[in-house]
Amino acid sequence: MTSPVALISLATGKVRPFRNADEPSAIAKVPVTGAVRVTFLGLEGDEQADLSVHGGHDKAIHHYPHDHYAFWREAIGDHGHLAMPGAFGENVSTTGLTEGEVCIGDRWRLGSALVEVSQGRQPCWKLDHRFDGARVNAAMIRTRRPGWYYRVIEEGEAVAGEPMTLVARPCPDWSVARVFGLLIAGDHKTDRAGLEALGAVSMLAEPWKRRRVKLLG
Repeated sequence: MTSPVALISLATGKVRPFRNADEPSAIAKVPVTGAVRVTFLGLEGDEQADLSVHGGHDKAIHHYPHDHYAFWREAIGDHGHLAMPGAFGENVSTTGLTEGEVCIGDRWRLGSALVEVSQGRQPCWKLDHRFDGARVNAAMIRTRRPGWYYRVIEEGEAVAGEPMTLVARPCPDWSVARVFGLLIAGDHKTDRAGLEALGAVSMLAEPWKRRRVKLLG
């Protein structure tokens, strides 16, 4: 990883009907131009349909590496959603930064805002539905390509095209890929010591702290 990294898109979405009338979603994100306000609850103008699993302080902003788009074109075909950033519901799209290179607790300067990595994304059925039944959810877990969430430490403004700069890395041993592996992809079955040690990472989002405790039994 090299800091700074290229910020190629900021995207927002509105809540709309999705699979059924009672299952709305704001997964369809569209890149925006110009300066975007970064608030404690995410990018101004962005929405989340189900606040029990999306949004809030710990999951204010979703970041997905554009680096993975080539993989997905190979895996599921050149789907129309892959034509521009935002295909996976991400707010932030970059090149040069992936799950193995970013760590829980990392603080990044996003424009004038300061954001902190809180957890990886936990994929769900909505990805499969968005891509017309392709098994994106399972492949995302298997290949450890979930993206990650930020909490906002300092509000500000950001513009696509500006670089993102790493400010602090307090937990260099805890990459998003490693934590995702332990909590979502089944690595806890062979690495109980790692699961126990993860308890020292205070910056981990509360839902994943609870998941860790549950997996410890």
